[in-house]
Amino acid sequence: MRLRGAAALAAGAILIAAGGLGSAGANEVVISIDKSTQSMSVLVDGVERHRWVVSTGLGGGPHDGSYKAGRMERKWFSRKYNMAPMPHSIFFDGNYAIHGTYHIKQLGRRASKGCVRLHPDNAAKLFELVRAHHTTTTVVVSSTTHVAARVLPAVPEIAAPAPEIPATVTSVAPATAAPEIVTPANVTSVSVATASEAVAEAAKPEAAPAAVDETASVRVPIPAPQAADSGSETSSAE
Repeated sequence: MRLRGAAALAAGAILIAAGGLGSAGANEVVISIDKSTQSMSVLVDGVERHRWVVSTGLGGGPHDGSYKAGRMERKWFSRKYNMAPMPHSIFFDGNYAIHGTYHIKQLGRRASKGCVRLHPDNAAKLFELVRAHHTTTTVVVSSTTHVAARVLPAVPEIAAPAPEIPATVTSVAPATAAPEIVTPANVTSVSVATASEAVAEAAKPEAAPAAVDETASVRVPIPAPQAADSGSETSSAE
């Protein structure tokens, strides 16, 4: 079933708002194509995952509307247009498909026969995403705008705690007396002072010897008399 115009955009918005439909663990994938800007927005559960430049049809195709993803062909060639390569094709509206192109320089402006062309690398990424969520993928084509992405709530910033800086311990050395520095000037002044003291000492008069009193009597000790030996004989005179 195909929805057109505003109904298609409304359907895309409903898919985003619903979220989580389909099988357990499935993701809602919305491929939004804006032909006015030649760009594609890929939303997963309402959050934009990719935004790529595309090339849509020179004649205005594909038609505006909302589509379910159809068959997928990893390698495909257009039988209608000279077997032109259409790698990683995702069909969504009859023969219209999203696929890779080798006309990379034409991306960003209308250039195809009606398909939606992508850079080969981007087409491969989209192919794998849709293959994983094929039953919950919707393609929305608009001539004026993209399906609005869901605005995620702002995450408050949590300031990181300031690193703790350890207190700096300043050791105070005990006061010590400054060492005495002997300079040449100090040495000279000490030497001069010592020499001056020596000269002054030499100039002092010598002390006179003490006077001797010749009249003073000199006591001479007299030895005590010895006692006569009573046992000795008295010699007779001749």
